[in-house]
Amino acid sequence: MISNRYWKILRNAFALALLPAALIAPHDRAAAQRAAQQEKPGKDVSALLLSDFHFDPFHDPAKAQRLAAAPIGEWESILAAPPSADQAKAFAALQQSCQARGVDTPYPLLQSSLQAMREKEPHAGFITVSGDLLAHSFDCRYKTIFPGKSQADYELFSEKTVNYLVGRVQSSFPGVPVYVALGNNDSGCGDYRMDAHGGFLAGTEKAILAAQPTSPESAKTAADYENGGYYSVPMAAPMLNTRLIALNNIFLSSRYASCSGSADQAAVTSQLTWLEKQLADARNNHQKVWVMAHIPPGVDLYSTFIHMRNVCGGDAPVMFLSSEKMADILLDYADVVRFVLLGHTHMDEMRLLKAEDPAAKSGPSIAVKLVPSISPVNGNNPAFTVASIDPATATVRDYAVFAASNQTGIATTWSKEYTYSDTYHQPDFSPASVQALIDEFNADLEAKSAASQAYVHNYFVSGPSGGPAGTLKATAMLRSAWPLYVCAVEHNSAKGFAACACSGSK
Repeated sequence: MISNRYWKILRNAFALALLPAALIAPHDRAAAQRAAQQEKPGKDVSALLLSDFHFDPFHDPAKAQRLAAAPIGEWESILAAPPSADQAKAFAALQQSCQARGVDTPYPLLQSSLQAMREKEPHAGFITVSGDLLAHSFDCRYKTIFPGKSQADYELFSEKTVNYLVGRVQSSFPGVPVYVALGNNDSGCGDYRMDAHGGFLAGTEKAILAAQPTSPESAKTAADYENGGYYSVPMAAPMLNTRLIALNNIFLSSRYASCSGSADQAAVTSQLTWLEKQLADARNNHQKVWVMAHIPPGVDLYSTFIHMRNVCGGDAPVMFLSSEKMADILLDYADVVRFVLLGHTHMDEMRLLKAEDPAAKSGPSIAVKLVPSISPVNGNNPAFTVASIDPATATVRDYAVFAASNQTGIATTWSKEYTYSDTYHQPDFSPASVQALIDEFNADLEAKSAASQAYVHNYFVSGPSGGPAGTLKATAMLRSAWPLYVCAVEHNSAKGFAACACSGSK
């Protein structure tokens, strides 16, 4: 698709664009028949799909001192109080000390986003949060404000922040199931660091699992979470015969280390083995599965360009995860996995997991949605997604993205950015529909079609309020890097991406 002599040009342009500003088992025929009957289309259920809050309890450093000393029950009144007299100056100094690249989610933006969610979808059937609850540079911020505090003190404050945020989401939607996955920032010992069986997991388990209906599996769910921060639960009604598997793919990241900084391959292997067992059990029980995690499998295109990886010259692209095993396992169970829900990039994206066998004209595939962030740290406007789901088939029929008019939460209005069905003219967000869109993108490598231009525009969640920065990003991507991006959307393996990007066939 892209020859080697153009690689450096596209690398620079795309870096600019991304800069911050299988079959049912034959046994148990009666169970199979029941499962088939349950898959008759029913009344849709709405769901709020959220990600990357990156809540910053240090936005008012003087308040952070009070938060550390207060129980969680007092956090709301502390945060809701007027700003400290020196808030702006103290926060600017903190940003400089931690070399922050932008501003995450302060309390006013958290409040504004939760209020907008209630207004735009007051009858949500369930809520998902696909990771990164804590602000960027959380450890630096804490150590700057609290010099001399112990690691145990830091871990406790991290736990309290996670528990407060999850509790705020839950209390904003009483009685609504909330499913939460951990992100790479959600740790008691630093970004991309985690210990299996660690204190942070024990300290957040009750809050993370509190808004899920109890079931005979509840004890096992809690034990799994405390073991590795992952869990598997039957989704509450009206979802029918559907299981949600929440992964903690900090362990699977290419940047993962234990709290001591060492490698822990046992933690990686343990989660993958656990995942495969959950999917095998779901297949045997004729269940449908949603898989939620934070970090996507596939190529990290931004890092590939920033690190000057000349893929067409033989360099390997930078990958989000340390191996392709997670994607391989999911594809082995594509007959039960109906949807994969992710975050991490902060952008509004879609991907397709599929087998990378060039000899196969068709094979198993899974639709993947990357949900845009609440945090505006990358220059994107805060956003959340409202999805319409067929509870019988666990298929996402449609979704709409709502975006904020500014990045502060102060005097902010939230409006619909777009609706998937109206914009892309697909009947649902299924593998077939995503493949149809990819085919359209591949036939339009200059990104001139309405669908391609809409995708580029919506990717940054800028809209009319994005201003010149949003327009610049979108234009750079539109003019130069679109073919490579489409390769990353369609090809989740390093080999498949390279073959697509460097073939020169289009």
